[in-house]
Amino acid sequence: MGKNKQYNTRAIMASLLVCCFIGMFSETALNIAISNLMDVFQISAPTAQWLTTGYLLILGILMPVSGLLLQHFTTRQLFTSSLISLIAGTLVAALAPNFEVLMGARVLQALGMGMLLPLMFNTILVLYPVEKRGSAMGLVAFVIMCAPSTGPTIAGILIQYLSWHYIFWLSLPFLIIGLLVGLKYLKNVTDVTKPRIDLLSVLMSTIGFGGIVFGFSKAGEGTGGWTSAVVITSIIVGLSALVIFIIRQILMRDPIMNLRVFKYPMYVVGLLMMLSCMLIAMSFTIIMPMFLQNGKGLSALTTGLVLLPGSLLNGILSNRMGSLFDKYGPKWLVIPGFVISAIGVWLFTGISSSSSIAFIVALHVFLFVGIAMVWTPAQTNGLNQLPPELYPHGTAVMNTLQQVTGAIGTAVAISLLTSGMEKYLHGSSAPTKQLELENAMTLGSQNVFLFTMIVTLIGLVIAFFVRRVVVKHTEIDLSQ
Repeated sequence: MGKNKQYNTRAIMASLLVCCFIGMFSETALNIAISNLMDVFQISAPTAQWLTTGYLLILGILMPVSGLLLQHFTTRQLFTSSLISLIAGTLVAALAPNFEVLMGARVLQALGMGMLLPLMFNTILVLYPVEKRGSAMGLVAFVIMCAPSTGPTIAGILIQYLSWHYIFWLSLPFLIIGLLVGLKYLKNVTDVTKPRIDLLSVLMSTIGFGGIVFGFSKAGEGTGGWTSAVVITSIIVGLSALVIFIIRQILMRDPIMNLRVFKYPMYVVGLLMMLSCMLIAMSFTIIMPMFLQNGKGLSALTTGLVLLPGSLLNGILSNRMGSLFDKYGPKWLVIPGFVISAIGVWLFTGISSSSSIAFIVALHVFLFVGIAMVWTPAQTNGLNQLPPELYPHGTAVMNTLQQVTGAIGTAVAISLLTSGMEKYLHGSSAPTKQLELENAMTLGSQNVFLFTMIVTLIGLVIAFFVRRVVVKHTEIDLSQ
């Protein structure tokens, strides 16, 4: 591996971050357009939901083998392939005349993002020395948090004044610029070792992670919920295949996903804290727009604007938290971060349709500031403990479990919301009245907030076990 001075790190990071930002932006931007697309294409809600479910499914299948891809192809090959797939998918989506073509475009976009995200993490681990990784990871956290938050707001404006096609037309030039910059400055930063591909492992990984993501995503659609035969079968088959996959990885000499990463305690602690944040963020991301639109009667555009300050501040602070992590370590950030998040979630359990917009904005800002304090330090400290040969596997495990957790968080949140609403309306004397529907939405949302409160407290307990990883050549020390 070359020294840091051999690479134009700013140009490389700019290219990777812009492309990832646009890829993640289009994901949430399209969610806002679902209702519009149902009318345009004359499709049902479960069918339209496949635009999201299918995207998550491809990511769930591709992420586990990303470590293998990083060892079989050069950095430039993976970057070029991912960008071509993203650009092709975005162009096809912009021109899509029907749902089937748009669905195919989403698959192409997911394939591109499935290659690009692990490549970005791995490139950062190679290019940046340990003492500067916090700042670099902070930029990644900014993208991961800000892109989804700006999606709904910009999409609301585009849909209101133009059409849903412009979500993709707006994205296209940025992806092309990102590709051109990457082709000029991005060099091959990793060694291509080309380990043997175990087809059974790839098959079990695909069935395992794909089945779990698909099952939870279907449960989250609200069409039969957890008792649906499709949901139960998918999760059981997925878990069974996953058990076989794990056993095989442990026994193999060259596994496609090296589970030795779990032997590193701070990696495990960091991963668990990140997954806690993922559950909290995904639960709020799916529930808050529904509460604001159906509980308070706000428009899609206003809803996006209400949620924008907290999400934007989260992204901006994530970069700052990376710098603070480099200077002070993780403990003095993640513990206060979870405390702040816990206070924010607890206050959210008391909101109702009569709560002021200013109060909701303030709470949302408070909560996502707490998450920003946890995410970057937890991720960076965990990855720092891994030896270089495990970087591809560490990022593969982390990205895969984030996708699975995202699907689980969405499904659980929708399930709790729906059951709470049904319970309230079942006992109501006027279940069709607007006030009662708002009250039902409030009760269902509060159930979700209680669930996230439990997750936050679990994350806080885990945070007390974190210790700073200090890397000295090949030795790793843990200090307070």
